[in-house]
Amino acid sequence: WDSPFHTACQAGPPAAARWFLGGRLNVSVNCLDQHVEKSPNRVALIWERDEPGTAVHVTYRELLDLTCRLANTLKKYGIQKGDKVAIYMSVSPLSVAAMLACARIGAIHTVVFAGFSAESLAGRIMDSGCKAVITYNQGVRGGRIIQLKTTVDEAVKNCPSIKHVFVAQRTDNKVQMGDRDIPLEEEMAKAASVCTPESMDSEDMLFMLYTSGSTGKPKGIVHTQAGYLLYAALTHKYVFDYQQGDVFGCVADIGWITGHSYVVYGPLCNGATSVLFESTPVYPDPGRYWEVVQRLKINQFYGAPTAIRLLLNYGEEWVKKYDRSSLKTLGSVGEPINNEAWQWFYHVVGEGRCTLVDTWWQTETGGICIAPRPSEEKAEIIPAMAMRPFFGIVPVLMDENGKVIEGNDVSGALCIAQPWPGMARTIYGDHQRFVDAYFKAYPGYYFTGDGAYRTKKGYYQITGRMDDVINISGHRLGTAEIEDAMADHPEVPETAVIGYPHKIKGEGAFAFVVLKEQTAHIDRVKEELKTIVASKIAKYAVPDHILVVKRLPKTRSGKIMRRLLRKVVTEQLSNMGDVTTLDDPSVVKEILDAYQKYKEKSSS
Repeated sequence: WDSPFHTACQAGPPAAARWFLGGRLNVSVNCLDQHVEKSPNRVALIWERDEPGTAVHVTYRELLDLTCRLANTLKKYGIQKGDKVAIYMSVSPLSVAAMLACARIGAIHTVVFAGFSAESLAGRIMDSGCKAVITYNQGVRGGRIIQLKTTVDEAVKNCPSIKHVFVAQRTDNKVQMGDRDIPLEEEMAKAASVCTPESMDSEDMLFMLYTSGSTGKPKGIVHTQAGYLLYAALTHKYVFDYQQGDVFGCVADIGWITGHSYVVYGPLCNGATSVLFESTPVYPDPGRYWEVVQRLKINQFYGAPTAIRLLLNYGEEWVKKYDRSSLKTLGSVGEPINNEAWQWFYHVVGEGRCTLVDTWWQTETGGICIAPRPSEEKAEIIPAMAMRPFFGIVPVLMDENGKVIEGNDVSGALCIAQPWPGMARTIYGDHQRFVDAYFKAYPGYYFTGDGAYRTKKGYYQITGRMDDVINISGHRLGTAEIEDAMADHPEVPETAVIGYPHKIKGEGAFAFVVLKEQTAHIDRVKEELKTIVASKIAKYAVPDHILVVKRLPKTRSGKIMRRLLRKVVTEQLSNMGDVTTLDDPSVVKEILDAYQKYKEKSSS
């Protein structure tokens, strides 16, 4: 597969995106059967369970068996090619098999992060029209039990499309089983271990994954079969310099695109050994990652800057306690990494001898687009910079008039100038929204939503989002989503949420709220707002700060000027910019005073 792609790259931009065209395949065959034929006992997955030191090794033969039995179980209960299946599970070999089982029979999976609320899960099920949910009785994370089946029960109450809920056992605890609930392992034990793969067109849908946009409603990003798999496999191989026999440790959850591309599809297509990390970086102590690196002899470690910043606060001794000599490549994903975290990751974790790749990409791009590697051997790597576009990626910077900015030492809106195999094809059920979100701002280009700086040497540095989207611990979240959730409170007519720099999480959410009456119960309302956000979206979306103000800064047309609120919170008071378009410029001083009082109260 990769040779025509390389030829196409070397021949310059192809007349048409020729690697998209034609051909039939089944992704599960590329990820499983081809390796089972050659080396059935090669380890495909190492499941690092939440309970420390209890890793489970799964060979390619075993994973194929698991996948086929699960696929046959889905077929028995009426799941067919083209049907949608929601997966609401913690990271495990069974959740990987669930994804691959859908791929094998031509069903489309939509994995929902197992930390999302029942309402978030229901919204995704309804938008995609899922026929079934695959879940666990419970999840286990950081020593705590997470009620997965209970959340699914709550969600599917409002989802008439759901015919069956397949329930696997992660713990020994009993959960309530109803008419549509099916005990998954019992059914799989009865199922045949061979399942003929469905023949799929290269452009058939493989999966949907919901991501936040700048409007309130999450969007189902659609990825297809061949282009996505090709791009995930190539980027996995070349960005991380993956060699056969290496143990690849991406600690992302399968609920995010990183887990899809670099825990499941990329590594398995390449016949790699991929680590599934079920726990947290600080359970049972802040040495967990490095103890796992030592015990599993991990060669590539791929994680989020937010975890690195968290661990940096615990000091070096937790890292140095463990042997990290197996590590060759370190990777960072989810948000731009700050210099301090990069230096600590490189010098303390990697002992100054590992290549550190700061990777930039998105749910919509399918795989890594800009990263320091691949490159010429020993080419320079600049700290905290993504640097070099991957094969076939043509980044451009645009000015506010929609013109391409030429030359180096310039900043602008980051766009991509030609198609690539891994790019998303549409937003499920709303192609116009897809066109509007990514192709309207700069016609003829894919607009990433990010700003970037091109250095004097022509390298790319990502400077952050240009729209109302914040990045909390690597999770992308539209501020409108949080605002919509808080608007459900009867005493809160108006809210404005902005992102602000957070020491650990990268960004945090700061909410400004207007109350109907100056109620005496401000603290109660704040707590209720936090509960609403947690139940409507997820706990990580809860604002760190909620400040009650009399009114919000608005233009004469009624648009809230969030940039002013951002300047207040980041204390850039000398640089408030043009406030003449405000309906009443005196609102700025009003909010400043409220913010100062809030700060004094918080520090006391």
